[in-house]
Amino acid sequence: MLVCVPTGRRSRATRALALLSLAVVWTAGCSSPAGGAPGTDPTAAPPLPGPEDGSGAAGESGSPADDEAVPPGDGPLGDRVVVIDPGHNGGNADAPSEINTLVPAGPGEKACDTVGAESVNGYAEHEFNWDLSLLVQERLEADGATVILTREDNEGVGPCVNERAEIANENGADVALSIHADGGPGSGRGFHVITPGEVSGFTEEIVEPSALLAEDIRREYLEGSEVPYADYLAEEGLDERTDLGGLNMSTVPKVFLEAGNMRNAEDAELLEDPEWRERAADSIARGLATYLLRE
Repeated sequence: MLVCVPTGRRSRATRALALLSLAVVWTAGCSSPAGGAPGTDPTAAPPLPGPEDGSGAAGESGSPADDEAVPPGDGPLGDRVVVIDPGHNGGNADAPSEINTLVPAGPGEKACDTVGAESVNGYAEHEFNWDLSLLVQERLEADGATVILTREDNEGVGPCVNERAEIANENGADVALSIHADGGPGSGRGFHVITPGEVSGFTEEIVEPSALLAEDIRREYLEGSEVPYADYLAEEGLDERTDLGGLNMSTVPKVFLEAGNMRNAEDAELLEDPEWRERAADSIARGLATYLLRE
């Protein structure tokens, strides 16, 4: 079982703590989801490439050297464990037999993993997922959280969708977030957050807390990323699904963030911009911190 506990940099402590102060304000004023829980009717998989239907990318973080170190476990998130799941992997395209192997995905089975989407300029989703995940990891660790990534680099294959969920389950994570970018129609743009619908025997315990997590991330990401809600699927940025193994096999609160549409020129311009990814990571970290500090 691949369990990556990175020794990532605990840098930018001052900025990260400022982000946490914003989250604390939200926590005090938002004891329930701002816009209500996602719709109760589970949606079928959209007729567009989704997180397990073909999307993924990664790259090097390019983060600057530490400005101020924070000891592990120190800070307001010091007792929290967060699993960040960078969707797909850089080696998937060269391992079709491995990633097409069927694995448990809830009541049924699905392919182990998929390759992922790509922008018109060739920026692969698996690379984007990796780049953004490292930035989110950096911010959470700066506030003391233990952050576990489901893969250790952007060169390998998988892990399979059930294994990604198992990493969070086995490590007793407080929360798990799978980071993706969609491969929707070029005419559509925007982001959405995918939440688990109720699947008997699998997701009953995580539906409600995952909906709350989705609200926190949706609110902060909308404000901080300047990416609008998706206009080609989902409803006001929320999409409840029962067909994703990464959600069905999770026993901890978990959502997928589809950070934008890689096939839309306007979205892709942002996703490809390193400075924008820094701001996007800020907003994601704020959303996660808001959820984690509610109790």
